[in-house]
Amino acid sequence: DVLLGQLGPTICEGFYFPYSRKIWGLDPGMISGIQAKRRISGNSVGKILRKVLSTLHKGKESNKNFFYYPRSGFGQISEALYEAAAESGAEVLFRSRVTDIGLKDGQVDSVTYERDSAPHSINADYVWSTIPITVLVRALRPGAPEEALASASKVRLRSMILVYLVLDQDRFTEYDAHYFPEADIPITRLSEPKNYTDTGSPAGITALCAELPCGPGDDYWRMSGEELGKVVLDSLKTAGIPVTSKVRRVEVRKLASAYPIYDIGYEKHFECMDNYIEGIGNLLTFGRQGLFAHDNTHHALYMAYAAVDCLDDKGSFDLNKWHSYRKIFEGHVVED
Repeated sequence: DVLLGQLGPTICEGFYFPYSRKIWGLDPGMISGIQAKRRISGNSVGKILRKVLSTLHKGKESNKNFFYYPRSGFGQISEALYEAAAESGAEVLFRSRVTDIGLKDGQVDSVTYERDSAPHSINADYVWSTIPITVLVRALRPGAPEEALASASKVRLRSMILVYLVLDQDRFTEYDAHYFPEADIPITRLSEPKNYTDTGSPAGITALCAELPCGPGDDYWRMSGEELGKVVLDSLKTAGIPVTSKVRRVEVRKLASAYPIYDIGYEKHFECMDNYIEGIGNLLTFGRQGLFAHDNTHHALYMAYAAVDCLDDKGSFDLNKWHSYRKIFEGHVVED
């Protein structure tokens, strides 16, 4: 109803509705109208036209219309953040999985994690979490109240498989991304990272990233890398843009909790969990999964800087200031 009122039936029936069925696994009528406001920046014909026209004037307007992609790929952002944190004295534990968050007298007291099949525990003055809020609630010991646990079982996240094809050619297309609303094409988006830069390197090779939304129990989730590579190749052939060069290799990354699913009425269950966690004074949840938000990277980083801004030099956290930031977070809209 929200999108029909803003965009009309042609754009909705031709793109947004079939695309939504694929990416969320739900009929549009089963999705909260909040998602249209949080997820779609081009939510009017005027905005779409302005965005299209702005691409015709690259270099003539401000740089706010463009993304800048790291020379070594998106992972360069994470590596830079890690290196800066380590230089500042932070210790980062890789290959570690949190199993329990211990509570004592209504406050977080310890965190237990598993590394190399062995349990470890550390005491904690504060715990800041960006894991899915549903996982956080279930990890608390003693257990969370029944109503919070019940809400955790009713809030869902969509899984995503990223299938990378490394091709023996300089470029696949001139476009950085393709979107596929068609029901007979299982992937939703194809991006070519090399086209996000103007360096042209490395020469003679490119990579494609296909996004395949699914559930953790779906057939796609159980497929091998070779099988998923074939799914992507078949999809591109069906779309009329077949791969004709040699595929050097296929790389696959499976994200169990990629996108929050905004079922109708999800917000009351999120609020139940959120309110309970806020009652634990030294536990903070934020980030895309932590606040069940549809966000870009710069939005997530803004949340982190905001959290730091609320913590003073004496270790006190300003909850009122955090509430003000939370109001700002609600205005974030995904930029595609």
